[in-house]
Amino acid sequence: MKKKYFGTDGIRGTVNIGNINGEKFFKFGLAAGTYFKNLKKKKQVAIIAKDTRLSGYTLEPALVSGLASAGMHIFTLGPLPTNGLAMLTKKMKANLGIMITASHNPFHDNGLKLFGPDGMKLSDKIEKKIENLIDKKTINHLSEPKFLGRVKRLEDGNDKYMKILKENFPSNFSLKNMRIVIDCANGAGYKSAPKLLSDLGAKVFAIGTSPNGLNINDNCGSTFPGVLKKSVKKFKADLGIALDGDADRVIMCDEKSQIIDGDQIIAMIAKRWKRKKILKGGVIGTLMSNYGLEQFFNSEKIRFKRSNVGDRYVKEMMKKYNFNLGGEQSGHIILGNFATTGDGILVALEILFALRKGKLASEIFRVYKPVPQKLINIKVKNKQIINSPKCKKAIKYANKLIKNKGRLLVRSSGTESKIRIMCETFNRSLMNKCIDLVKKQIY
Repeated sequence: MKKKYFGTDGIRGTVNIGNINGEKFFKFGLAAGTYFKNLKKKKQVAIIAKDTRLSGYTLEPALVSGLASAGMHIFTLGPLPTNGLAMLTKKMKANLGIMITASHNPFHDNGLKLFGPDGMKLSDKIEKKIENLIDKKTINHLSEPKFLGRVKRLEDGNDKYMKILKENFPSNFSLKNMRIVIDCANGAGYKSAPKLLSDLGAKVFAIGTSPNGLNINDNCGSTFPGVLKKSVKKFKADLGIALDGDADRVIMCDEKSQIIDGDQIIAMIAKRWKRKKILKGGVIGTLMSNYGLEQFFNSEKIRFKRSNVGDRYVKEMMKKYNFNLGGEQSGHIILGNFATTGDGILVALEILFALRKGKLASEIFRVYKPVPQKLINIKVKNKQIINSPKCKKAIKYANKLIKNKGRLLVRSSGTESKIRIMCETFNRSLMNKCIDLVKKQIY
């Protein structure tokens, strides 16, 4: 059965339209609190973090009210990267962790990402159970007055998160003499990322660290890497790092101002981990991973499998096959030895650890030749248009044309009202022809 509220990465949408409003967030909190309370564990605790969107000030209190009304005790952490929330959910032995964010989306969107006590994103099965509670009568889930939850603010969430990150590396790990540009997208990592790099001894040039509630992901961060390129050149940096709004993505830039996407980062880490005998099992990519990456892993005798798009599905497949590395071209990368979800800051530290002995970023990246890939996003009113007879016919014909010459993928976005068409092949005219065939049936 299709889910009503949850998409590929939690709940997401435009604020005060549809499901992203105070009334619904109260019901989300009440439903989630009721589900976890019914598991009958002794201590009922939820922790909440958020990114820097203005709407967080209206949605967080509603969510807190719903959870407390269900009888859960709540700790609020304020702005904190998504994986920081996941790590602290596990470390604090909370029943539930909730991140209020719309990740890489513009400021006018917001949403939720939910984590269980193991720090993992909730499964489809659990999300459906919570959905079944959302639309039930509110009065059925309200706690008696004496059993209402209590709420406390914790101010040291970022410090706890940074401490956990540092513990994953040797105590003598130093970035002294390194010049690093960090673009925090005016988002959740604006405090922890620059401070952590500075604490490790780097000369840090921080941009995107002045959130005002409206400028998150606004011409900055991993979705707008042009700013990073210019800054690396301006400051003569050794490496550029760009996060997204909730800091679970990372895109990089080498000292020559060349952008390094998630697939190249994954390839570099996999190659290094294999050499160090750290790589376990193989690598999980997604349907969007470049075909050149797959060919590279074949040549390196590294097992490679594709999951559905979304780092939750990557992690689920990593767990299924017992792999410890996976991720997406967009920069969602999961280092299974250290984290349960994507973490842009953690991945950056892993790369910097490989660079610490004076190696150049341009030398350790570009380990495979990507197949030319084109992705277009078409805004639609109804994503079901992808299932229309005309659209299906066009997709079938385009796939026939590109067979054995490349790859075509047409899918609806799990987080936005968009249809995404991706095509990859060395034949540029064939690429455009296949995309146009499908595009004409969607517009």
